[in-house]
Amino acid sequence: MREFLINKPDQALLPKIQHKIDFKTKPLGALGELETLAKKVCLVQNTLSPELKKPNMVVFAADHGVAAEGVSLFPQEVTFQMVMNFLAGGAAINVFCRQHGIEMKVVDAGVKFDFEKNDLLIDTKIAQGTASFMQGPSMSQAQCEEAIDKGAEVVENIAGEGCNIIGFGEMGIGNTTAASALLSAFVGISPEESVGRGTGVDDAGLQRKINALKKAFEVNEINPSNPVDTLAKVGGFEIAQMTGAMLQAASMGMVILVDGFIATSAFLTAYQINPLVKDFAVFCHHSDEGGHAKMLKYMDVRAILHLSLRLGEGTGAALAYPLVQSAVNFVNEMSSFEDAGVSDEGVKG
Repeated sequence: MREFLINKPDQALLPKIQHKIDFKTKPLGALGELETLAKKVCLVQNTLSPELKKPNMVVFAADHGVAAEGVSLFPQEVTFQMVMNFLAGGAAINVFCRQHGIEMKVVDAGVKFDFEKNDLLIDTKIAQGTASFMQGPSMSQAQCEEAIDKGAEVVENIAGEGCNIIGFGEMGIGNTTAASALLSAFVGISPEESVGRGTGVDDAGLQRKINALKKAFEVNEINPSNPVDTLAKVGGFEIAQMTGAMLQAASMGMVILVDGFIATSAFLTAYQINPLVKDFAVFCHHSDEGGHAKMLKYMDVRAILHLSLRLGEGTGAALAYPLVQSAVNFVNEMSSFEDAGVSDEGVKG
């Protein structure tokens, strides 16, 4: 597996960024979270004049062996059917990406289906889905490391095309169960606390998910201090590739748009591997999946939207992108008190 060298953004620029923001024609702090976003992007890009270039959304898809255990409301075939929907432009994420001028790519990280070649589809398939972690590890250590590297390579290629802000979405029937397992392992909480209803399972389905996690922890020796091993044992191919993609994006100084529960489970894994990845991340929305709040609290971060979403696909990240753009625009285009000839006595105090 490749090493990810992540350099912490230079905090020496922060006083200049703060001064530029404070002396815009507004009361101190009046743009609230937009000011926080602006500082984040300025620090990541090490500039007082940030710019968002060629925004991309990458949707990683894969199947999960645990889906056969009745942990999802939908059958496993929905994974490849939804990938076909992405490629046809008919999913919610397609709509929002078109609306906001975000280029979208779909990655076959391990779908149980053989797709024909398509210009929108990137083939990084590790296998035709993972094994059920109720019987043993989801994947081998070698497969997990390969997945992390392939996710990193996807980002490397996109960055090479001039992109400096990237979001990640996912599709995979059963992946809320895998994400719950990662949450339980890394945050140290019980399956009952980490599992939610995902695609909308009933009480019996919820109990099956809880039982699946209990069995996974019983048959697999989980060592959360070894995040790659933990990912191999209870993760998914799309989660592993997102993990590598996020680490690579941070190592290349890109702004990372983190979506909801599944994407944040990948980010949580990346955070275990290298905590500096957090300095490059914008947490876009607070999912309605209960475990997401626990992930955010554990990493001491806040999401910028709370719209009761629980769709995945990267939809929350796509919806948040215009707010990041607004944060950048006000820094670059809003007049200062001096430019506008407005008294700044209130700012000076």
